[in-house]
Amino acid sequence: MAEILGFVGAAIIGISLGLIGGGGSILTVPVLVYILGIDPVMATAYSLFIVGFSSLIGGVSYARKGLVSYKTGIVFAIPAFTAVYLTRLLLIPALPEIWFEINTLEITKSIGIMLIFAILMILASYSMIRKQKLKEVEEKANVSPRFNYPLILVEGIIVGVLTGLVGAGGGFLIIPALVVFAKLPMKMAVGTSLLIIAAKSLLGFIGDIQAGGLIDWQFLLIFSTVAGMGIFIGTFLSTLIDGARLKKAFGWFVLVMGSFVIYKELFI
Repeated sequence: MAEILGFVGAAIIGISLGLIGGGGSILTVPVLVYILGIDPVMATAYSLFIVGFSSLIGGVSYARKGLVSYKTGIVFAIPAFTAVYLTRLLLIPALPEIWFEINTLEITKSIGIMLIFAILMILASYSMIRKQKLKEVEEKANVSPRFNYPLILVEGIIVGVLTGLVGAGGGFLIIPALVVFAKLPMKMAVGTSLLIIAAKSLLGFIGDIQAGGLIDWQFLLIFSTVAGMGIFIGTFLSTLIDGARLKKAFGWFVLVMGSFVIYKELFI
């Protein structure tokens, strides 16, 4: 039963990605951990592959339409690649099993990773609930430097470390950076971010393999395929449903989920 619910969750992840163009991947780790009972550390590894695979499908679609800036993608991706790869290969295995204890509360590696992930969920939900209009984002871009390499490099490192820690794509951080610092039009920023997310997530997953992680390839490929099929369904539904309103509603759902994860890990 849990496995069936897990694959239903995979379909929902894909459909939400197709419908709203991002954010759905933030549900991957909760589905893997709370429905399928996978250890959080392994769940973040699986999430890297699932998110990378799903983003690659979307990114290729944008690339075919000419909506990818490869130059900007490379500048952002190099530090992100390096950070996510080293995080999975070196940092995650080096983290202690017990981080700290406060009276009867013990924060283990698994709990700590889920708490960091929950905070990221809440930040992502805020970006969806308070989504800026394209005009407002473009106004910010107009007062910024033409192409701010240092800030793009720094944000690439930050996003890479976060991706490596919790297995999330970080599109809600990447897209604004590409618009404001790299002066990309919104649609091109979305397309570029999808390929960045795909490449850095899959490279991080390779770091897991090299670190000795035991991967259930049959499960992972089936789950990813279901999510990929969901993307095509969501893309079709996006022509029938108002994506902006749906994204705001989805943001509230992610906020509730993030709050639940914190409560679950600390108090249950």
